[in-house]
Amino acid sequence: MAFIGTLCLILVTTTLASHFSRRIGVPAVIGQLLVGVVLGSAGLNLVQSTELVHEFSEIGVILLMFLAGLESDLALLRKYFKPGLLVAIFGVILPLTLGLGTGEVFQVNFKESVFFGIILAATSVSISVEVLKELNVVNTKEGSTILGASVVDDILAVLVLSLSIPLFTGGATSDTPLSLLLIEQVLYFVLIFALVKWIAPYLIYLAEKLFANAAIIIMSLVICLGMSYLADFVGLSSVIGAFFAGIAVSQTKVKKEVMHNVEALGYAIFIPVFFVSIGLDVSFANFGEQLLFIVAFTIVAIVSKLFGGFLGSKMAGFDNNSSLMVGAGMISRGEMALVILQIGHQSKMIEPQYYSPLVIIILLSTLLSPLILKYFTKKVY
Repeated sequence: MAFIGTLCLILVTTTLASHFSRRIGVPAVIGQLLVGVVLGSAGLNLVQSTELVHEFSEIGVILLMFLAGLESDLALLRKYFKPGLLVAIFGVILPLTLGLGTGEVFQVNFKESVFFGIILAATSVSISVEVLKELNVVNTKEGSTILGASVVDDILAVLVLSLSIPLFTGGATSDTPLSLLLIEQVLYFVLIFALVKWIAPYLIYLAEKLFANAAIIIMSLVICLGMSYLADFVGLSSVIGAFFAGIAVSQTKVKKEVMHNVEALGYAIFIPVFFVSIGLDVSFANFGEQLLFIVAFTIVAIVSKLFGGFLGSKMAGFDNNSSLMVGAGMISRGEMALVILQIGHQSKMIEPQYYSPLVIIILLSTLLSPLILKYFTKKVY
C-alpha cells in the first residue's frame, strides 16, 4: 500500500506544479521534472525509485509516444523524412565528436570519453513532444522533422552502443550476436509497415465486433504495448514501437476515440510518474568538486544537438529559425540517455564517480530543452 501513498503524492504535486508552471508561462513539463528532484534523494527524499515507480514511468513514456504517433500526420512524416535523416546524422556525429573531445580535455581515458559521446548522442523526444503538443505544433514541418529525426537518432545511438561495448569491454550488450540483432531490427521495420497497412486496421475491425466494454481502447493499447515490447526485444527503444503503433492506429476511423481515452488514462496516472522519475536519482554529493565537469558537458550537450539539428535542417532547405527550432527539439536526453548510461555502468565502461554527474547533465539538458524549444518555436509561430 505504500506505493498508493507515493502515487497520490506524485499526482497532487505534479498537478500543482503544472498549474503554477503554466501561470508563469513555462512549459508544464518543467514543473513536473522539478518535482522529481524535490521529492527524490537530492531533495526531501519522500519518493524512491522503486520497481513500481520504474514500471509506471515506463508505461508513461510509452503512452506519451503512442499519443505523439496518434497526433502525427503520416503524409507530413513521409514528406520530411529527408530532413529528419540529416538532422539525426548530424545530431549523432556532433555530440559524439564534442563529447569525445571534452572528455579528453578533462583527461578522461579514451574509452570513457567515447561513452560520454554516445550518451550525448541519445535523444529523448518524449519531453519535446510534450512541448510541441502544448504549443499545437506537432503537425508542422519542424514538428514532423523532430519526430522523424528522433526515431533515426535512437536507432543510430543503439547501433553505436552495440558496436562500442563489445569493442571496449570484450563482452556484448546481450547474448544475441550483432549481425542477428541488425537482422531482427530490419524485420521489425518490415512489421511496422505491415502494421500500418494491414494489421492495425484489421485488429481494430475485430475489436468493433466484440461486445466487451472498451474493446477498441483495449485493442489499441495491446497494439501499443505489443509493439513497444517487440522493439525492446530487438534492441531498439520501446518508445519507437509506441510511436509507430500510434501512427498505425491514427490511420483508422477510431483515432479520435482512442486519443481521447488514452490521453485521459496517460495524463491522469502514468505520464506524471514518468516525468517525476527522471529527477528521483539525482544526487548532489561532491557537486562542488565536479561542477566544472557538469557545466562543461551540459553546454556541450545543448550546443551539439542544437547545431547538429541546425546543420541538418539547413542542408534540407529550412530557414534559420526553423532550423534552430528543430535543433532545440533534439536537445532533451531523458530516458534514452539514462538507459544508455545504465547499460554502460553495468558494462564497466565508466568509473562510478562519473555516474551521478552524468545523471545531472542528462537532467539539466532535459530541464533546459523545453525552455529553448519554446523560445525558438515562438520565433517561428
